[in-house]
Amino acid sequence: MGEENTITATKTSLRIIESLKRLDGAGVTAVADDLDIAKSTIHNHLQTLEGEGYVTNEGSVYRVGLRFLELGEYKRNRMDIYEKARPEVAALAEKTGEMANAAVEEHGEGVYITRAEGTQAVAVDTYAGKRVKLHCTALGKTILAELPEERVDEIVDIHGLPARTEHTITDRAELKSELAEIRERGYAYDREERLSGLRCVAAPIVPEGGEFVGALSVSGPTTRIEGDRFHEEIPELLRSAANVIEINLVYS
Repeated sequence: MGEENTITATKTSLRIIESLKRLDGAGVTAVADDLDIAKSTIHNHLQTLEGEGYVTNEGSVYRVGLRFLELGEYKRNRMDIYEKARPEVAALAEKTGEMANAAVEEHGEGVYITRAEGTQAVAVDTYAGKRVKLHCTALGKTILAELPEERVDEIVDIHGLPARTEHTITDRAELKSELAEIRERGYAYDREERLSGLRCVAAPIVPEGGEFVGALSVSGPTTRIEGDRFHEEIPELLRSAANVIEINLVYS
């Protein structure tokens, strides 16, 4: 990699790491095929990443290393919102029996920072650190509703409005109309817009006199998240939990 431009080399290493995650571990040839990059280049990058402790090599299979967990935990533990939201997310999960989450925005995507499972929670593909598009989740739409319109346009320009299910909002005007409703209502709905069979409600966290910092949500199957529970009970629980976090962010 001696002659390779430094910025290009960094981007290649990051693409390789993402490929290892996507492939759930792979050899040099599989990564080269996945990225359409020469095997010799992939081999050099992987050896460097292994030497620095960022990937592991089990036989001929490379995997993402735990060094990234260390870095992610370092970042998360320095976020005031994480420490204040974590007990409230756990309490929401206990009260509802469903999955509760907290997320923030980074680089135009939603990032889950903590989650908790209630006794009836269904298994979904979320975990701390998972990134999701903002337009197709209640958490994401809550975030978008709190951002300036020019920032929303910028995010849509970069990330688009890809359909995840038949219910996903894929039209910019429709999205903006819904964001206006969310601001008026004070919370957002996900009506099977990211995962079929899953509904979600989310509320913003906006400390008094401060700026928006994140969002809380509760999600569950459509068979349980319906009627008054969907439109009144869970929104009230979310607003109450968000208020506790907002007060703690200001006064503790």
